[in-house]
Amino acid sequence: MLALAEQGAPDGIWLRAGRQTGGKGRMGRGWESPVGNLYSSALVRLRASDPMPHTLALVAANAVHALVAPLCAGQARIKWPNDILVDRAKIAGILLERAGDAIVVGIGINVTDYPRRLDRPVTSLLAQGAREADAGVLMERLAQLFAHWLAIWRAQGLDPVRTHWLLNAHPTGTPMRVVQADGESVEGAFDTLDQQGMLILRLANGHSRAIHAGDIFLT
Repeated sequence: MLALAEQGAPDGIWLRAGRQTGGKGRMGRGWESPVGNLYSSALVRLRASDPMPHTLALVAANAVHALVAPLCAGQARIKWPNDILVDRAKIAGILLERAGDAIVVGIGINVTDYPRRLDRPVTSLLAQGAREADAGVLMERLAQLFAHWLAIWRAQGLDPVRTHWLLNAHPTGTPMRVVQADGESVEGAFDTLDQQGMLILRLANGHSRAIHAGDIFLT
């Protein structure tokens, strides 16, 4: 998709892979890609009037949550910055990559399978009881939901996207530990998202801290 973007591909196109041989997660981590799961990318061409590009992660999270929540036996929640969990087990991930005015929104959803031997619980739609789920059909619906939230983001700004995100995310007061890129670990409780989409962590001393990036562990 990045190559297509450099060739002038238009806003709104989608790609789906049946299987990936070079899939990756955040910070270049490996991403297992067995056949049957959904591996998709959408192209967004930034406009001068658009909100901050990194907040497209909230747009994508709202769309993915709306897709998977009705299909799962457990409760689906959004986890900042880029995961969808079902009863605290990861079922989907989101990754943004930028090239010039193009943002590639990568979305992976565990449909029929999920990786084992990880340091976090993981699940799939099949494991959640969605036996008829098909990656191709799911992507068509995901594209519709993403277009819906993208239109709101562009027409009304970040606020309604952020408000909806908060309704479906880990509740206020959820204990969590944040491991930042430099290795620093910070513990506290989820408070909110600020107006730039940053996570606000409430510390034990009552102070608040804005988290711009990091790995979140719910405790």
